[in-house]
Amino acid sequence: MPVLGMGGLFFRARDPDALSAWYRTHLNVGGGCVVDPADTPNAWIWQPQGGPMVFAPFKADSDYFAPDKAFMLNFRVSGLDSLLDHLRGAGVAIITKPEWDDPVLGRFARIHDPEGNAIELWEQPDPRPTQGTDI
Repeated sequence: MPVLGMGGLFFRARDPDALSAWYRTHLNVGGGCVVDPADTPNAWIWQPQGGPMVFAPFKADSDYFAPDKAFMLNFRVSGLDSLLDHLRGAGVAIITKPEWDDPVLGRFARIHDPEGNAIELWEQPDPRPTQGTDI
């Protein structure tokens, strides 16, 4: 009887309606959002694309995200540069650091929602062969 995947993520917010609207507007995340245009939206369910997910508790004194927060969201994205342009245009502050990017793991950027929750945006590396690789 294995766990099949995440069924939801629930967390407290000072203004749940406003925070839900922010996630839908800026990241297409939350009830009623779909990745595949062929999917039928459901007001309660976000229909993401299947793929890898990291589940990793961090040490209590980790400085990878704010010490007053118990979690950090990490979203897989495609077209990271385009998403970052969209977010900049909406006035969302973005943090990038060259040392976060890795050719094996992918590229990363960090933003925060209006309530200060860290959101890591992760674009996986292109799985296609690179130049000079025999096909």
